Amino acid sequence: MQDEYLKQKAGQNRGRKPERPRPLVERVVDWALRVWRPAGSVLAVALALLLTWHVISGKHGLSVWQQKRTEDRQLRKEIDGLQQENGRLKQRVEKLKSDPHAIEREARERLHYAKPDEVIYDLPPDPPAPNQPSGK
Repeated sequence: MQDEYLKQKAGQNRGRKPERPRPLVERVVDWALRVWRPAGSVLAVALALLLTWHVISGKHGLSVWQQKRTEDRQLRKEIDGLQQENGRLKQRVEKLKSDPHAIEREARERLHYAKPDEVIYDLPPDPPAPNQPSGK
């Protein structure tokens, strides 16, 4: 069997000159040309995956953007609440500047002022509710 193989090989090479080995530089260039496309494809896929990861999880990625968006919504709600409170306080100040009844009410409630011949009774605050009932 091996003899047949050798005869076939010899028959294929009839009339040809035996090939001499190619120079190393030529073989390296040929190898580089064969390997370049798959290696380039692998490199391109790796870079695309790295870029995708960076866009999602990077310093300025989607997850950070989502957190900042949530924080922005919370701060806007807080600002709206503070603006409403500011508006109420401005109205109260205007009433206290111009309305004598509002001034009197504030003086009576906060400063415990009384009109002549009026008696004010100051009641003690309600006692705190016990945390645990004593059921003996």
